[in-house]
Amino acid sequence: MLQLAVILPTFNERKNIALMVERLDAALAGLRWEAIFVDDNSPDGTADEARRIARDDPRIRVIERIGRRGLASAAIEGMCASAAPVVAVMDADGQHDETLLPQMYAAVTSGEYDVAYASRFAEGASTEAWGRPDRVKASGFANAIARRVTGVDLSDPMSGFFMLRAETLRADAHRLSGVGFKILLDILATVDRPLRVKEFPLNFAARMEGESKLDRTVVFEFLVGLYDKWLGRIIPTRFALFGTVGALGAIVHLTVLSAVLHLFGAQFQVSHYPKEAAFIVGQTLASLTAMTFNFVLNNELTYSDKRLRGFGPYLRGWLKFAATCAFGMLANIGVSTALIRIGVHTYPAAIAGIILASVWNFALSSKFVWGKYG
Repeated sequence: MLQLAVILPTFNERKNIALMVERLDAALAGLRWEAIFVDDNSPDGTADEARRIARDDPRIRVIERIGRRGLASAAIEGMCASAAPVVAVMDADGQHDETLLPQMYAAVTSGEYDVAYASRFAEGASTEAWGRPDRVKASGFANAIARRVTGVDLSDPMSGFFMLRAETLRADAHRLSGVGFKILLDILATVDRPLRVKEFPLNFAARMEGESKLDRTVVFEFLVGLYDKWLGRIIPTRFALFGTVGALGAIVHLTVLSAVLHLFGAQFQVSHYPKEAAFIVGQTLASLTAMTFNFVLNNELTYSDKRLRGFGPYLRGWLKFAATCAFGMLANIGVSTALIRIGVHTYPAAIAGIILASVWNFALSSKFVWGKYG
């Protein structure tokens, strides 16, 4: 009877798959286990390599996800896909010490603990082999923020190496964010009852093969994940991301508008509506600039799991984004101009136009630029 499932989210890990299976086979001798590689459609053929091994080893399974990415959501899907009573999540790059798995399994099945996890900052742990003191410092800082915001009091709540009973995960899987930060913290901050946690010191190693795929979106998604928990999931995560980018775009918008009014406002004094004419030109330029700014950031951050790459797709995406936002921009300019005419101050009028257009822009761009019709 199956006892343990090890979930390994992957992206471009082809060279590490066979090595990881060998290491699991040695570490889990005596246990009936399976390994589920959850691959986000890696261009290097990671899923094909896992399938090749699975043809001769029934303990190996593959979930290949098309059109979506993310470590947290991959971990959730993998854990929910297994019939094993106990599930573990770990990296497929060899940085996590698989020899800890039997000890973690013994802790979870003893009845004394609900969760077992490996900490990079527990007494006896080491990150020297990692060779990245900058990442160690950044991880420590992220852990401090996570503990303060979520109330999860662990030495390493951002750990990506943990184990728990599958029923514990499935009971609250529908409430998990699945976006933005490590899934262990998501679980501990979501489950209503206190979970008994066993900590194991981790000797964090260097990658077996390949390079780290962490990029600038990790920090952004980490903050979004904390924001999602802090807000109580009142606002959908994707819209929160879109709104954050929109807020930055509003700053760009107002900066451009202010510059145009300051530099060129005097040239419109001959107009019948001098203030209105300068405002229309400034608002139009500001809207176009902010729209381009929002497209770039949304592509890199909000829709990082569906990011457009290459000149052709990028240009088509920008044109689609411009088209879907065109009516929003017209509504923005029209409403804000009308408010100016009735005596509303310039900047509140501009902000009102921005807010009016934001919901429209989100709904259509989600569908036609990065969504089903993208």
